[in-house]
Amino acid sequence: MSFDTPVLDYSQLSAAARGTNSVQITPGMSAEQARQAAEDFEAVFISQMLAPMFEGLDDDYFGGGPGNDIYRSMLVEHYGKSVARAGGFGLADAVQREILRLQEVAQP
Repeated sequence: MSFDTPVLDYSQLSAAARGTNSVQITPGMSAEQARQAAEDFEAVFISQMLAPMFEGLDDDYFGGGPGNDIYRSMLVEHYGKSVARAGGFGLADAVQREILRLQEVAQP
């Protein structure tokens, strides 16, 4: 076992902790499915924007220890998801329109 390679993929862990399955864009998506995919994209985008704000917090914010970074990332993901579900920045609207437009162009 090498110490250079991680034992588990943290993105899978965080997705499992959220209890969500990733929404995949497939041909013929309904408007609701496109909206869900767009909101999920916006939530990830917002989380990535918020992450640097939390990097400067003290290490004992979550009690310290080895799980501190994992809990911090889960909190940031939850904030991103909450902001996106509350209307976000309007990015989900543009992404949904683009998904639906690309589906119309792709159909024979």
